[in-house]
Amino acid sequence: MKPASPSLRFRVRAGNYAVCRVAPDDPVPAWARGRFLSVTRTRDELSIICAARAVPAAVQAARGWRLIELVGPFSLTATGVMAAVARPLASARISVLAIATYDTDYFLVPRERLEEALMVLAQAGHVRVR
Repeated sequence: MKPASPSLRFRVRAGNYAVCRVAPDDPVPAWARGRFLSVTRTRDELSIICAARAVPAAVQAARGWRLIELVGPFSLTATGVMAAVARPLASARISVLAIATYDTDYFLVPRERLEEALMVLAQAGHVRVR
């Protein structure tokens, strides 16, 4: 696999994550907390990504995701940052759920594919940091 240009640095965040769906008009629930939390409201849903251990069993959720942080910050006008990691992972048929913040990008991969994803990223020229 041809290395991406430029090489990106990334780190794996500890813990397992869940992607949750609640009703669009519900308030953000008290269990939605943690060191990493993403909340997105649309007219169709309230989507919450947080530590899987915080999510009650009755909540509609896809559990078993691992979080990878691209070490930024990146300019809001930077192009191709997420594509540089999504492209090689897609070629390896590893699904990715992307999240962008003001300073950096994050992505989730299925827990059972984490080691393979790390190998694919290294082969693409990206560097894991602690």
